[in-house]
Order: sequence, then C-alpha cells, then structure tokens
Amino acid sequence: MLLVPTLIRPSPIQGLGLFAAEPIAKGTITWAFEPGFDMLFTREQVATMPPLQRDLLLRHGYLSLVLGKYVFCADDGRFWNHSARPNNGEVAQPRHPEPANVALRDIAAGEELTVDYRAFDEVDSKSGAAWLNKV
Repeated sequence: MLLVPTLIRPSPIQGLGLFAAEPIAKGTITWAFEPGFDMLFTREQVATMPPLQRDLLLRHGYLSLVLGKYVFCADDGRFWNHSARPNNGEVAQPRHPEPANVALRDIAAGEELTVDYRAFDEVDSKSGAAWLNKV
C-alpha cells in the first residue's frame, strides 16, 4: 500500500509511471505490503487463472524473492517503473511479510518514483534482461 501521495502520469521510462505528489524526505517509507489490501497468489493459483487475469498479474505484479508468491498491489503501486539507479530501495520491517520501499534520497514533487525490480522480483533478478541495466 502506498504511504505517500502520488500521481499517475505518462513516464519517460515506460508507459505510465508513479510520481511524487509532494516532496518525500530521504528515509520515508513509501510503500509497505498491507495484508487484506495487497494480494498474494501462489504459483499454482496464477497457473490456473484465466488468461486476461494472469496477464494483468504478470504485468503489474511481481514474484516475491522473500515469499515465493506473486504480489499484486491493489492501489497505484503497480505503476512503479524500474531503474538501475532507483530513488527507492528495499527495507525489511518487523511484522511485515514483505520488505517495504524507502526513499533512498530526497525526492522532489513531480519526480517519478522508481525501484530496481531485481531487488525484489524473482523473475527479474534471474532474467539478466539487458534493459534492466540501462534505465
């Protein structure tokens, strides 16, 4: 669940992106998994989903390196874009099943919020996709 005000706008990185609606101070938790709001799916559940539902989950969700399950954000958190030099990183939180996102530096209002998919997504961490290193 997003914990900071954001906007969805066209992104110079890809498609739509998540942008800060106001300044975010370094160290601010920007997203945290919220059980009952964000959703978890096993690999078996994903394999049996109808194609449109599965495609949506695979495009906007991720396969957690920690949980081994697919995570789908119920809010606009699904619009994070990847950067090899992200302004948000992963941080473990007590009593949370999934690492949270934290601002790695001060982020200006209007700036796109980015993460490194390889830090939390099993698929991207193993893919070696060249595009992941360039953005």
